[in-house]
Amino acid sequence: MKTSAFLYPWDVVGDPDAAARIADLGVQQVTLAAAYHSTRALTPRHPRHRIVTAQHAAVLYEMDEERWAGHELRPYAAGDWAAGDAYAEAAAALTDAGLEVHTWVVLAHNSRLGAEYSDTSVVNAYGDRYPWAPCIAQPRVRALLVGLAAEAATRPGARGTELESCGWYGLAHLHAHDKIAGVGLGDAAQYLMSLCFCAWCRDGYAEQGLEPDLLGAAVRSALEPVWAGAAPADAGTEKLLGGELAAATLEFRARVARTLQESAVAAVRAAAPDGFQVLLHADPVAHHCGANAGVDPAHILSVADGVVVPCTGGAELLTLFAEQGVAGAGAVLAANFTVVSGMGGSPGTLAEDGARAAALGANELRLYHAGLASDADLVSVADAVSRLG
Repeated sequence: MKTSAFLYPWDVVGDPDAAARIADLGVQQVTLAAAYHSTRALTPRHPRHRIVTAQHAAVLYEMDEERWAGHELRPYAAGDWAAGDAYAEAAAALTDAGLEVHTWVVLAHNSRLGAEYSDTSVVNAYGDRYPWAPCIAQPRVRALLVGLAAEAATRPGARGTELESCGWYGLAHLHAHDKIAGVGLGDAAQYLMSLCFCAWCRDGYAEQGLEPDLLGAAVRSALEPVWAGAAPADAGTEKLLGGELAAATLEFRARVARTLQESAVAAVRAAAPDGFQVLLHADPVAHHCGANAGVDPAHILSVADGVVVPCTGGAELLTLFAEQGVAGAGAVLAANFTVVSGMGGSPGTLAEDGARAAALGANELRLYHAGLASDADLVSVADAVSRLG
């Protein structure tokens, strides 16, 4: 089973032992960040630093200024956390160590964009903006994301890419010092709090036959029992909002997400060499938001070469993709496991978890995240990879 470990360029640049250390895990591939959101990351083995603070979403290479000339919205260059072409430097070291390198590209997750262009952000039914979440229904946002996908995915020497956040982002996101857990939100309430009511989405709802003001009022009314603690956590969207409204909002949002995914993948393919692999980080529940965008399994497997599926909480989501005949079609179904104990991962059970994922249809593994993991975690990872073959 082919296995890839996630890395940031700063895990490798400046550490002459990093590439060999990753190769010694027994993985065949590294998924290396080329465009990434703001983060504060631990680097437990780096000879020069222990904490890297990426202050805003940025490309981790030298962008093509000609490509972006005249564009109001464009990617941001990285600061000293990924100076110059940090991606290329890290990729070269990893390739020299015998590892296949694929790009890791984060799209619809950008707090700086929301801060500088507030009208690009998702707006909930109460009028609150989510500056970390660009609204993917807006044409200029889509143009930015599609252009970013094409440029960041196809870095020289890369054999493929993994597109993260290629869909709707919503409420569920750690933002600064979060204080939003006072009321437990179930899956349906998360969805309702993630519905966007910016001008473009209001027009989209109207085209769907919905009156935006009435829809917003219905969403707020549906959430009242949640705030009062009277709605069961497992109440479905149809129960909270009503079947007709729930279906209509999902149809609009699913169409927007599908067309963005189609455009992004097509742009990557147009810019990439033959044989370049394009995967999406995906969740098979269409209304889910976030890094693993909600998708229709049959549709996305007709567009991309496969999917990377979150499996740390259990590998059951794999079955919804496997039912589409992934193996027979030659598509990639990669099970993504967190292998950092301090972040809720279980590297000690990775061999068993990987075998379970394979039984449910996975044909590749992803390990999040080799740069963040402790030495003890990496020892467990190496053992598991050797056992899984």
